[in-house]
Amino acid sequence: MMERLRRICLEAYDRLIGLELSEVAVDCCVSKAPRGGEKAGRSPVDRGKMGLKRSMAVDAKGIPLSTVSAPANRHDSPLLVPTLEATSEALGGLPEQTSVHLDRGYDSLLTRERLRELGLGWEISGKGKPAPYWATYRWVVERTSAWHNAHKKLVWCTERVGRVIDFWVAFSEVVIIVRRLIRVGWMRYRWEGRPSRRS
Repeated sequence: MMERLRRICLEAYDRLIGLELSEVAVDCCVSKAPRGGEKAGRSPVDRGKMGLKRSMAVDAKGIPLSTVSAPANRHDSPLLVPTLEATSEALGGLPEQTSVHLDRGYDSLLTRERLRELGLGWEISGKGKPAPYWATYRWVVERTSAWHNAHKKLVWCTERVGRVIDFWVAFSEVVIIVRRLIRVGWMRYRWEGRPSRRS
């Protein structure tokens, strides 16, 4: 049910404001899962403690398009294709001109082959080269991950059942999309659509 609500909110945002799909950013975020569970694994960035990984795709404005959850010990690269396929399924396909922005963890020939098979372009930060996230479109996915983590249920996940974890991820995305929809709609109303006081 929550996944259906998430799609309804995403469609409403696309219809009223418009998703910017020419640039899509994908990245992973690791959070704690102290009780373990179906989607938990030993986190390589938290001394082997149990954790979850969220692989998320966002549009150029940081609107979450899809998220795939997995154990924290999974590498980012194998989660790229499932994340993009979930995005394509939710939107009915991505435009051919879409460029996918990735960090150096995805820098491999296999990643480029998979993106080519999906008919997508790419911009991948090279290994061994400085690549600050603010210099590319990757900063929007970092910001959206921070929005996700503002919902404490995800940053410290005590749920053990995979479906329940996916529920909370979808719920978080509904909150993010609706907040952006209200904010942008209010700004448009304030500066464009509000009637003049003199009339």
